[in-house]
Amino acid sequence: MNNNILGRGTQNEIAAAIQSDCTTLKAQKTRGELGAALAKIALQYTPRDIRQMEQNFGRSVRDLAPEYRKELEEAITTHLLGTYQAIRLMEQQGVFRTLKAPVTLREQSYWEMVATQCKSGTGDIRLRFLKFLLAGFAMIVRQEPGHPVGMRFPGGDRVQEIDGVYYCPVREKAGDVDAALCPFCPARQTPEVGYLRPPVNGSENRKQEFIDNCYRYHNFNG
Repeated sequence: MNNNILGRGTQNEIAAAIQSDCTTLKAQKTRGELGAALAKIALQYTPRDIRQMEQNFGRSVRDLAPEYRKELEEAITTHLLGTYQAIRLMEQQGVFRTLKAPVTLREQSYWEMVATQCKSGTGDIRLRFLKFLLAGFAMIVRQEPGHPVGMRFPGGDRVQEIDGVYYCPVREKAGDVDAALCPFCPARQTPEVGYLRPPVNGSENRKQEFIDNCYRYHNFNG
């Protein structure tokens, strides 16, 4: 067990431990191997760390509209704790031994990005690393989006799962979203309104845009 990850060390020692862990995680060849290696690190953290992440997130969105802020906080809280518990359960049940699909080179490079993001600097790099561990588990081991299904972005569109395919409205338009995760996320960009292609469970304004475009460009005469 790496005690530096638990905060029992200087900032530089914790940073060095994280760099070493990223090297180990990058070396894993299958999703099962990655899941097992990741679990050994992530389960050194405790639910108290998850609660601290939730509190930190709450402070970061305190200026949003109250209704949207509450919805967002609930989505992130459920996602963080649910992912942490999924790691514990899969490790206890030996599920990782059954996951033989290979980790791609792009997925392996995720840990290079994480190592760069978690170099010694300002802020709590322990919790920053935990954020990336949970996201990496979701995106690479479980092949799920980095942002939880159902999460609503400004404008009303949500992360969705339809017929086993994940869609995210900001997959290719990261903007203010955590762009570091987007290149590694298995979700597809939510389709824009196009040639006779309706939006995927789109918001009402996008559905109306589709109808308007059909009339405007495809000569529907009633």
